Amino acid sequence: MSLLSAGLNGFLLSAGLIIALGAQNAFVLRQSLKGEFVFAVCLICSISDALLITAGVAGLGTLVRQSPTALLVVTGGGALFLFVYGLLAFRRAMRPAVMKAEGDARGLGAAIATCLAFTFLNPHVYLDTVLLLGSLSGRYPGELRLAYGIGAVLASFTWFFALGYGARLLAPFFTKPRAWQVLDFGIGIVMWMIAAGLAMSLV
Repeated sequence: MSLLSAGLNGFLLSAGLIIALGAQNAFVLRQSLKGEFVFAVCLICSISDALLITAGVAGLGTLVRQSPTALLVVTGGGALFLFVYGLLAFRRAMRPAVMKAEGDARGLGAAIATCLAFTFLNPHVYLDTVLLLGSLSGRYPGELRLAYGIGAVLASFTWFFALGYGARLLAPFFTKPRAWQVLDFGIGIVMWMIAAGLAMSLV
């Protein structure tokens, strides 16, 4: 197998895992539609994923998979965080008049903190990047594993910046509070569905 093939496999697998409406993507989408700290949010998501993918490819995925306690803590904490954020999304949906496309006064710090929480408190991120991508990298020896990891990281950067800046094309549809209400209601449902799935996995 060539370096290009290994890199392409890493890119396609990573893209397949990332391109789904999950907690992280929903947050990036909302920030993009608000036009608020888009570059910072996309960069943080991309770099965070790159660090986790690198850790997984380097062998951390195998170690975490072998620790039931670590999996329990990550899963329980992630379920609680997603439930609370879903609750906040439903609350925003009940008050659509206060939402504006230009954003609010929460500030860059709050956006970064929320972005980091969605990344590192979401068990699905670890399952996708550290465990799955990391485990599958074991099929590639030496330089092929490096190419695989680079391809996976490039997919993350490509997707988040495409989502962050591409979603702005939808901005004209979100000039009315009703559109924000529908978006936040949908986000709340996604968050609670993911949280429920995580909670059920603990039973």
